[in-house]
Amino acid sequence: DVWLLSVAMLIMGAAWISVMSSLQVAAQMALPAWVRARGLALFLTVFQGGMAAGSVLWGQLADHAGIPVALSIAAMGALAGIAATRRVRIGDDEKADLSPAMHWPTPHGGDNLEEDTGPVVVSLEYRIDPARAGPFQQAMEELHRIRKRDGAFFWGLFRDAADRCRYIEYFMVESWVEHLRQHERVTVADRAAEARAKAFHTGAEPIVVTHWIAATRERDAESGAIEHFGDPLSHPEPQHLR
Repeated sequence: DVWLLSVAMLIMGAAWISVMSSLQVAAQMALPAWVRARGLALFLTVFQGGMAAGSVLWGQLADHAGIPVALSIAAMGALAGIAATRRVRIGDDEKADLSPAMHWPTPHGGDNLEEDTGPVVVSLEYRIDPARAGPFQQAMEELHRIRKRDGAFFWGLFRDAADRCRYIEYFMVESWVEHLRQHERVTVADRAAEARAKAFHTGAEPIVVTHWIAATRERDAESGAIEHFGDPLSHPEPQHLR
């Protein structure tokens, strides 16, 4: 029945457009501003690649098993997908505040550094009650994901072998300018995650943040080759950030 088929195709087309729009909006809302363009590019690459791969898959299946069988399997797969994603709702990430927090203080002593100086290691020293070490480490795992997302290519959490209360978190970025960009990428939601981790700090002094610059060899024009080691740039965290 051509008329019945036309109505069905109209409904299917409207559904297809609504799904596309919903996915596009969800992808934009789930990404902070600094990475939104790159995130959408990746989303479109995966989406379009999935369509191309799916075309090959269903075309081959229809060629070997017939069009009715391919369409029936596709319909069952769609129903199974709906059942598997019932608890997943588009737009849940809208609850997170992804606006820039801009609460990280400017590192002292970094004005004279070249932007491409690096790599850079940032360390934070905590004093933690040993009885709360487990919850503290769980809270730090959330920071682990945030540090890596914002540009760190290495992250670690260590405990002092001689002092069970002393913990060191560190992460490494490629250059000084990359670390400065991290200051701009931290969101309000990230600040809440940092607050949960820093709430375990029990020291009388604020958390100490240290910036370590990679040791480099510089050539002095007058005295020949000399070896120069960059000094750590340290500053205690302001009281309102504890």
